Amino acid sequence: MTEADHNPGGPGPLELSESEMTSLVNAAMVRITGLLATVADQPLDGSLEVSPEFIRGLREPLPESPEDPEALLDHLFQELVPRNLNPISPGFMGYIPGGGLFHAAAADLISNSVNRYLGVTSVSPALNQLERNVIQWFCQILGLPEGAGGFLTTGGSLANLSALVAARVARFGDDDFSSGVIYLSDQAHNCVEKSARIAGFSTRAMRTLPSDGNFRLCPDKLRRAIQQDRETGLTPFLVTASAGTTNTGAVDPLEELADLARSENLWFHVDAAYGGFFCLTERGKRAMAGIERADSVALDPHKTLFLPYGTGALLVRAPDTLRRAHSSTADYLPAMQDDPDLLDFCELSPELTRPFRGLRVWLPMKMHGAGVFRHYLDEKLDLARLVEQAVDDNPALDLLAGAELSVVAFAVKDRGQSPDQRNDDSQRLLAAINREQKVKLTGTLLHGVFAIRVAIVVFRTHRDRIEVLLREIQRALGDTGLARPDQAAPTLDSG
Repeated sequence: MTEADHNPGGPGPLELSESEMTSLVNAAMVRITGLLATVADQPLDGSLEVSPEFIRGLREPLPESPEDPEALLDHLFQELVPRNLNPISPGFMGYIPGGGLFHAAAADLISNSVNRYLGVTSVSPALNQLERNVIQWFCQILGLPEGAGGFLTTGGSLANLSALVAARVARFGDDDFSSGVIYLSDQAHNCVEKSARIAGFSTRAMRTLPSDGNFRLCPDKLRRAIQQDRETGLTPFLVTASAGTTNTGAVDPLEELADLARSENLWFHVDAAYGGFFCLTERGKRAMAGIERADSVALDPHKTLFLPYGTGALLVRAPDTLRRAHSSTADYLPAMQDDPDLLDFCELSPELTRPFRGLRVWLPMKMHGAGVFRHYLDEKLDLARLVEQAVDDNPALDLLAGAELSVVAFAVKDRGQSPDQRNDDSQRLLAAINREQKVKLTGTLLHGVFAIRVAIVVFRTHRDRIEVLLREIQRALGDTGLARPDQAAPTLDSG
């Protein structure tokens, strides 16, 4: 018999007392603060220590009896958390994460504890407005026109999916859309193609156009592809541009693409999951001129607003396009809002049940103001340019993609070796750079050339770690024999 069986009308074991709640949170906080205080010294890739045997040893049956919370937390923080990639470290420059601001974690504790439902305005009108404030801040940052709106979601993948569905419905309604064609570059994120498949388009509907020498979508190639498709009876209806590609941080020529989309009557979608929030900075605004003309924009606050994973957004010029694509009714639902000052998020997105996501953005932004985020993003732009210059000055390396935003890509010097040998050399160099776990980089293919990527996005990454990075690159060049002893690494100036 459980406690609840003995006392079905009173509090059961799932209703913790004030002291039990405080004790649990305090026990977790001791471990969290200890981890964050030492994050700069922790291994960057604990997953390297994980064997299949270790994973099999983690399998466990359904627990039927309680266990001590302290022991559970010790197991989590001592055995599980360290044995993974560490994307909150200042040395992590491999992918494009954001560092996971603690303020947002505190906000999640609050929002998950009060557990308010944000799908329908009538049940949480005050918190609904708070989340709408966040959406309007994002629209303001990008310069979208008055009346623009959108919603928060889990990330760029679902934001891109909803944008594509909205574009499909706006163009075809409930009619057959099998003639529709979607255009993107070979540098577009893979979730765009995945979204198209989920939205019902076959691979024949996708036109993946080769990017130019700067890894950008070429308007002339796009124009020719649209003309050819129209001549064969197809229906061009959507172009997806990138504002900060994953591979190199490239920003497509948004102004030209916006002009072309308008002249060809195409929906203009911008995947700005990585780059969008650089619009907080003057350099970012210049790089992304034209983004304000988009019909829809995907954003990832969990990248360049440094928030925890699971924070994405979709913005649109005309929120009614989202409503036409996602609205549905049921007898058990309350009447949806007609007042333009009120909004039911379930009418704009695929989710009916949705949590209170806005607080994890609202709290850190209100605590610090936009200026602090602007400063950190400007710093990342500066650091990337330091890396670009150092790589460009290094006689053993080729700069493949400069720092348009905060990603730099390079390879081993082309010394006339075969393409396969050069790629092998670059992969050996990457492994040697990562071996000491002072920095973590990743690789990709750029027009067939294996490239080493430096992605500077974590808010904890500052100039001191960039100096470590450059020393590690030069050490690795020496260890692999890819640089002569007299080829010293260029040093950063004191500015």
